[in-house]
Amino acid sequence: MRTISIEISEEFRQACPQFCGAAVRAEVENSTYNADLWKKIDEFSENYRARYTVDSLKEIPAIQATRQAYKRCGKDPSRYRPSSEALCRRILRGIPLYQIDTLVDLINLVSIYSGDAIGGFDLDKIQGDKLVLGIGKAGEPYEGIGRGNLNIEGMPVYRDSVGGIGTPTSDNERTKISSETVHLLTIINGYNGKDGLEDAVHYMVELLKEFANARNIGQFFF
Repeated sequence: MRTISIEISEEFRQACPQFCGAAVRAEVENSTYNADLWKKIDEFSENYRARYTVDSLKEIPAIQATRQAYKRCGKDPSRYRPSSEALCRRILRGIPLYQIDTLVDLINLVSIYSGDAIGGFDLDKIQGDKLVLGIGKAGEPYEGIGRGNLNIEGMPVYRDSVGGIGTPTSDNERTKISSETVHLLTIINGYNGKDGLEDAVHYMVELLKEFANARNIGQFFF
């Protein structure tokens, strides 16, 4: 399994100086559905609804920090919601989470658990040997998963050698996880700094081992 580096551009660092990121890569086995994982998701969702309301959601530090990062980069987080907030809002409104596949479903669980926006990518589809975190430009082409052309101007964006592959609102169709994915890269975005980042990584690794037979796991912070 190849390695990949992640760099933070100067423009992004100036906009979000407190940002810290973590990446987890692993060899995995995906599946269309895992009943035990969904039992865990349903139990977590029930407990989550007992703790929070839609009104109190914005007070969660990680979600609040992600919204602030959007504003500093030039995007309205109420028009283009970060995925972590959108997932949490679904739960609190009593709407079932999307069931996609085991890898995506467990990544969504970690996102709800941590409040952090998390990118999930098929490592073999990423072009080049590094990703750079920057800010989306006007007119920059980007096909969001299930969303078609997405206006990523003013949005945090990871780019490989071809172009954008991940934003907190939606990852790109080009590098998305599929049933054939065997090499996974996930990126946990700590817009609130290091708070809770190691815990989120630990939870991600636990779930990957339990539900995706993950091996040769590597992780790094940036």
